[in-house]
Order: sequence, then structure tokens, then C-alpha cells
Amino acid sequence: MKVISLCPSNTEIMEFLGLTHLLVGVDDFSDWPESVKSLPQLGPDLSINLDLVEELQPDLVLASLSVPGMEKNVEGLEERNIPYIILNPQSLTDIENDLIKTANALNMPERGQEAAEQFRNRLENIKQKGASASWKPKLYWEWWPKPVFTPGRINWLTEVSEAAGAENLFKDVELASVQTDWDDVKSRKLDYICVAWVGVRKQKVKKELIINRPGWEELEAVKNDRILILEEELYCRPSPRLLDGMEKLQHLLHN
Repeated sequence: MKVISLCPSNTEIMEFLGLTHLLVGVDDFSDWPESVKSLPQLGPDLSINLDLVEELQPDLVLASLSVPGMEKNVEGLEERNIPYIILNPQSLTDIENDLIKTANALNMPERGQEAAEQFRNRLENIKQKGASASWKPKLYWEWWPKPVFTPGRINWLTEVSEAAGAENLFKDVELASVQTDWDDVKSRKLDYICVAWVGVRKQKVKKELIINRPGWEELEAVKNDRILILEEELYCRPSPRLLDGMEKLQHLLHN
């Protein structure tokens, strides 16, 4: 069985299923687990080289629609009659279901049920700890600084925040992703600034960039140094690795 993954979260699903050894190619951004870095890279997720995909003769391609523009990958697979499934999780339940869906598509249903149960149990443990937290801080999540993008209610980071014993500052907005500005953020009562810029390594995000924004020195979060520069790969990808992100966040907030 030869499998190709077209985005990092799909690659990570394969690892949680214990099936990384079936992968024969991945997109350029897939970087976990370490072993996938030696596989043929098929281009960035928005412009996959479908000629290379076809050459690898996969039995199944794990496609995605998690980023606008990925539709053309799916259209190309369709035109070439390459077998595929689409994973497009928006919530933690969707991620759990995608473990089952992927394993079923690979004719290993028991593998999917087992992985989904492990995911569910670990999530439940995190939620129980979060529920016992004496303080539920309000978190401003920043996905991108200019223009400002932050997750709204219909996003896994609202669930991640709650599970960790906190609250997403923009959970009142009925969107997956909210475009706003720094003044709007500043006007809300936030306890922590959580920075996870999509596609940008944690090491490249400097705290000064946040602190030096006009008027932000007045924020309690800035005064009290409650600025968390986080690994985008643990918070911005809809995969089971969000569990690692939740555990880390819970530790940072409540220990």
C-alpha cells in the first residue's frame, strides 16, 4: 500500500495511526515525524506537483481543503483518476473521526478505532485537569500580525483553550478565522497573548515585535510578561498533535 499526503496535518494523522511507513511522498511543509523529511517532496500544499504524484503511483492520496486554493489539487487528482480522500477537520471531533476515516480507507479499521480511542482518552484527561483550574484566563491567539488574524468560535483553538482551562478571547465571533486589528484586540480584556504565526518557526518570532505595538505597553499581559511565543506546528495544524499543544499550554498557564 502506497500513500501520499498533501499537507502536514494529514502526514501527522498517518503517524498517529502508526502507518508512516506507508508514505511514499509528502508536501514540502510536512516535517513531522522526522522520517518523512527523507521522502520525495511534492511541492507546497497549494501547488502540488501532480506529475510527481502520478509517477509515484499511490494507492491513496490524503488530500485536504484546510486552506483556500487546495481545491485545484483535488481537481487534478480527479482528472488523473488518482484515488484520494479529503480530510478537512475543523474541530477536535473531526480530527478523531479522520483517524477512523483514514484507517478505513486503508482497510485497517481496527487501527483507526484504536487511535481514535487513545485520542479521546487523552483529550478527556486534559479536559478534566482544565476543568479543575481555579482561574480561566482569556487568551488572545494571534495567527498573523498584519492584517491581524485570530481564531473565532468555530475553530479548534477555542476547544484547545477550554480544554487547557482557559478561554479564547474571540470565541464570541461566529467564524473560524477573524480578521481584526490591534486596537480591537487592545480594547478587549485579555490575560495572555498567545502568538503562533502560521508557517513561522517559534525561534523567528521576537517578543519585541509584540511589546512595541502602539499602546500595547498599557496591557496587563505585557506589563506582567504574559506573552507566550508558541510552536505553530502544535496549534495551527488540525492534527492529533494539538493534544501536545494543549498539555503544554495547560502547564504554562496553571503551573
